[in-house]
Amino acid sequence: MKFCSTCGASVSLRIPDGDNRERFVCTQCRTIHYQNPKIVAGSIPEWEGRILLCRRAIEPRYGRWTLPAGFMENHETTEQAAVRETREEAGADIRITSLYSVFSIPHISQVYMLFRAELLDGVFSAGEESLECALFDARTLPWEQLAFPVVGETLKRYFSDKAQNNGFPLQRGEILKHPRRD
Repeated sequence: MKFCSTCGASVSLRIPDGDNRERFVCTQCRTIHYQNPKIVAGSIPEWEGRILLCRRAIEPRYGRWTLPAGFMENHETTEQAAVRETREEAGADIRITSLYSVFSIPHISQVYMLFRAELLDGVFSAGEESLECALFDARTLPWEQLAFPVVGETLKRYFSDKAQNNGFPLQRGEILKHPRRD
């Protein structure tokens, strides 16, 4: 960050009085510009025992499979964001059933919140950000072609919970930085 979004003056990186972290602070109006993690909200859409995935038509990870998810917008709830992202990426209408997983990804300053959801009518189609969409079970899922580690970890836990047939407890964790595998 180079300039203040409030007055346009330059900013400097320093620890403001009463704080314990470096922040961008305006040299003129003294506005403190906080930079906080982004929330990614999405769904695990279920239909007849299978999960809906989207193959990405955008970077990062073009051509890889993922759950429908994306950054929350201002003035929406996490549930609304998950419903919106599912509609945008998979052309699907869902009903949220429960929060399933919360994963922190500190090295990219993101928090993923993924909700179990039911497809309302089994209808789906690729949106602008997807090459295609398809339903998968644990055996047919393209595990080696998943776009993001958080999606793989979520689905691994989901199918384990499903196989144990004792409900879907809230899953929490961290995804730590590791070398990329292509």
